[in-house]
Amino acid sequence: MIADVDHVQLAAPAGSEDALRTYYADVLGMTEIPKPPALAVRGGCWFRTGRVQLHLGIEADFRPARKAHPGLRVTGIDAFAARLESHGAPVAWDDSLPGHRRFYSDDPVGNRLEFLEPVT
Repeated sequence: MIADVDHVQLAAPAGSEDALRTYYADVLGMTEIPKPPALAVRGGCWFRTGRVQLHLGIEADFRPARKAHPGLRVTGIDAFAARLESHGAPVAWDDSLPGHRRFYSDDPVGNRLEFLEPVT
């Protein structure tokens, strides 16, 4: 049986680690976690916040995920959107999911991310 999601992996081009660190750590507020040495030699970087982990792996023939995306639940969505905008990250609101407020943004290599908060 599937019990939980351990992590979500997104692809990134070689040499993008510094831009990814700036976005995922500084903009989103996640913490970089060390990769095991055998995996670290492949490049990329891993991030965590609470129980959520995002792994960014290097892909030689990289193309950003334009439709596929992780959906990340946030609290204080307006303040979170403002945080992203203040760092120059795009914020595109979408009101088509009943019971939620949500927006999409792209990381610095073009991967699509969804941020959502249930309406109470």
